[in-house]
Amino acid sequence: MSYTTITIGDLLADVNSRYFLPAIQRPFVWNSDQVITLIDSLLKGYPISSLMFWAVDEDLKRELRIYNFIENWKPGLQNLPASVNGRDVTLVLDGQQRITSLLIALRGSFAEKAKHKRSSSVDAWSEKTLYIDLLTDPASENEDEDVEHGVSYGLRFHAVAPRNDHRHQWFRVGDILNHRTPEKLEVLIEATLARVHHGVTPYERDLISTTLRRLHEVIWADAVINYYTETSASVDRVLDIFVRANDGGTKLSKSDLLMSLITSKWENGSAREAVFDFVDYINKELPQPNKISKDFILKCCLVLCGFDVKYNVSNFTQHSIAEIERNWPDIRDALERTFRYLNGLGINADNLSSLNAVLPIAWFLYHAPGVTLRGTSEFDRQNARAIQRWLINSLLMGVFAGNSDRTISAARRTLKEARQLSREFPEAQLYHALAIGGRLARLDERAVEDLLDLTYNKPRTFLALSLIYDDLDWSGTAHHVDHIIPRSRAERRVLMAANLPEHRIHEITASVNRLGNLQLLPGQENVEKSDIPFESWITGRSDSYKAKHLIAHTPDLWTEAMLPEFVRERERLIRQRLMALTGKVVA
Repeated sequence: MSYTTITIGDLLADVNSRYFLPAIQRPFVWNSDQVITLIDSLLKGYPISSLMFWAVDEDLKRELRIYNFIENWKPGLQNLPASVNGRDVTLVLDGQQRITSLLIALRGSFAEKAKHKRSSSVDAWSEKTLYIDLLTDPASENEDEDVEHGVSYGLRFHAVAPRNDHRHQWFRVGDILNHRTPEKLEVLIEATLARVHHGVTPYERDLISTTLRRLHEVIWADAVINYYTETSASVDRVLDIFVRANDGGTKLSKSDLLMSLITSKWENGSAREAVFDFVDYINKELPQPNKISKDFILKCCLVLCGFDVKYNVSNFTQHSIAEIERNWPDIRDALERTFRYLNGLGINADNLSSLNAVLPIAWFLYHAPGVTLRGTSEFDRQNARAIQRWLINSLLMGVFAGNSDRTISAARRTLKEARQLSREFPEAQLYHALAIGGRLARLDERAVEDLLDLTYNKPRTFLALSLIYDDLDWSGTAHHVDHIIPRSRAERRVLMAANLPEHRIHEITASVNRLGNLQLLPGQENVEKSDIPFESWITGRSDSYKAKHLIAHTPDLWTEAMLPEFVRERERLIRQRLMALTGKVVA
């Protein structure tokens, strides 16, 4: 990686004629003090960070949205699209804030609001240009307020040219661009000295000359701009470079950059607002909290619209973005129905371990408009249960870990083929198709044994328990993981008070949080259970309740003293139920 140097004057001469901004750049965010600090640092000889450029070819010029730099900044001003026909184009990947600041300082202006005036007032804002007081000695220690901010040169933004006197000799910083050669510099110095106040001392006249020479040196003599030019035609490589190069500033992600590209090609409204608002809606406004991201939404768009599922910039072409925009209402609707269904199952941000596992469900609902999976029809009931079984198997078995793009593509292909024959969710076909490279796509005997070792408060515990209920009504309140024999009855002090031996106390405390002592209850029912003595609660449960929750009809086990045996018996029943889902019968 080799770097090149250039003077500020030569750089600015090519800004907006050769050097432009890509759509991925964020707005200019520096304030006037930061602009002044940059110029002051350059005058002091301080180094500034290297810049990074991207030389683009003709094909990329046609594909990318390219923008001009801002020269005259004011609030709300956006970078305007650039006309680059017939031009060699180099895009700035890292250095936008600095180059824009140089433009403002040397070629443009900065709008500032007057104190005590409303932002909306016509006369609240004034365009100011940067001036330097040539009588300010950067080497002296004075009471100037800028010293404490590290600014040594007399740099100020002014709306109109300030008056000169025996204490101030103002020079518009940008005028140095008109004096490139040493000969022109000497003419400038001579003309400036001829106009100074008669009260200026010989030392101060020398100071004026020295400051002008230093300014000229920084702009036209010293190659203070250090830059690297990337020549790759791979947009994904460039985006990766951009993210890394901008890591020290505002945190940027690939989705941020993609959103900028997509928004620039989105015909109606703002893609950024559409996606961001929808992410907030799903995460905050549905029955349970969710945790989706911009990346997930963009991935969904590729999957649902039938494009290559890889999350690469090259897949977001003008054509694909147009298709995504055209289908956005349907994409949004399918995803909302998907997450409402998941939330109805009690699946949320706390236990949804793979967002990619949601994509096949979203695809199914995208191609089944109006289906909610929460209705009373036989279609809704059967498909809701099939999808629940498939999803929980996939989450518990980690089906979408590793090379998830390959898995997502296989799932979409299977769904598409199955839909040609039936509107039903192809549960069995997906198990078969996603058993890639020897990976299991559904529970087997070993996996069931692993699940039986799950304990309270583990994310997978809720998922494992939800599999044992064939007819649980998920449409009502949220379901809680509940201890059948309450934890309070298995506390060490309670067991010691019952004069149980130490080894038995250890067995009981080791059993109380195991899957075999856990069930799912609607929230209100769980509260009611905690309000009555356990003996009254358990004896008041019907046979159908016990069968539903796999509680053995053996009252002798319904005590904390027999908790290990209760858990072992219930684990046996859970094992039978889970193995039945795999098509195997165990004793």
